[in-house]
Formats: sequence, structure tokens, C-alpha cells
Amino acid sequence: MANETSGEPLRRRAFIADTLALILFFTATGIINERFIAGMAWKEVFNARLLGAALMVPVARPYGIWRDWLMQRASAARLSRLFWDSAALMTFQVPIYAAIIAISGAKGGGLLSGILGAAIMMLVLGSPYGMFLNWIRGLFGLPKGGQKPMSLDV
Repeated sequence: MANETSGEPLRRRAFIADTLALILFFTATGIINERFIAGMAWKEVFNARLLGAALMVPVARPYGIWRDWLMQRASAARLSRLFWDSAALMTFQVPIYAAIIAISGAKGGGLLSGILGAAIMMLVLGSPYGMFLNWIRGLFGLPKGGQKPMSLDV
């Protein structure tokens, strides 16, 4: 009989927690960016967020594992944790975003601007998202990232 602190139930909770955190956080920040910064119409924002949510499901847990792995390198110092949280988000999400906008037709300067903008956004949002992810994980009875690694086995 599987223990609730290991095995399939824990893996399921980790998947749900990481997916919920990514969808909630980046849906909210995406709406703000797309409507108030990019000036998209509400219908366009809705369509973008719907597509974004669908794309977040398969990457949320792999990102959580990536973040946990990188956060093990952080010291207890706030600046170190800020650096590694931002590095985790930038190095994982920016290449995905670059591929999405390139496939969607961005070229040349527009592609470069989009990638640079995403990199800056991920650097700024790394720590707030990391705190939000840890909070959601706590609600699910899971450890915070970087403190007790949640690996592929979890």
C-alpha cells in the first residue's frame, strides 16, 4: 500500500500543484501584459490565455522539477535565492516562448524583441512566481522547491 508521502499520490499532487500555480500566475500576469501593455482586445486576450493555459499543462511540472534542481544551488541569502529563481524561470520559459513566437511567424527584429522582452519579464517575475509556487505547494502539503528536492520520482 502506497504511503501518502511517497509514490503516485505525491506525484499527482506535485503535478496538480505545479500546474495550478503556473496557470493561475501566468494567466493573471498575461492578462495584464496583453491587455494593458500590448493593447490587445479582450477577445484576443481571452484567446491568448486559453491557448497559454493549454500549453502550460505539459510544461508546468517539468518546470517545477527544473526550478527545484536549480534552487538547490541557492544559498540562504535572499539575493542568491532571487538570482536562482529568476535564472530558473528565464532559462526554462524563454526558449519555449521563443519557439512559440518563431513558429507563429515572428522574424528578425520582432523575434529578437519578443525574446528580449520575455527574458526581462521572466527575470522580474522569477522570484514572485517562485514564492507563489511554494505557497501553492504548501497548500498541497508539498515541500518548497530547493529545500527538499521533488524529483521525477515525486
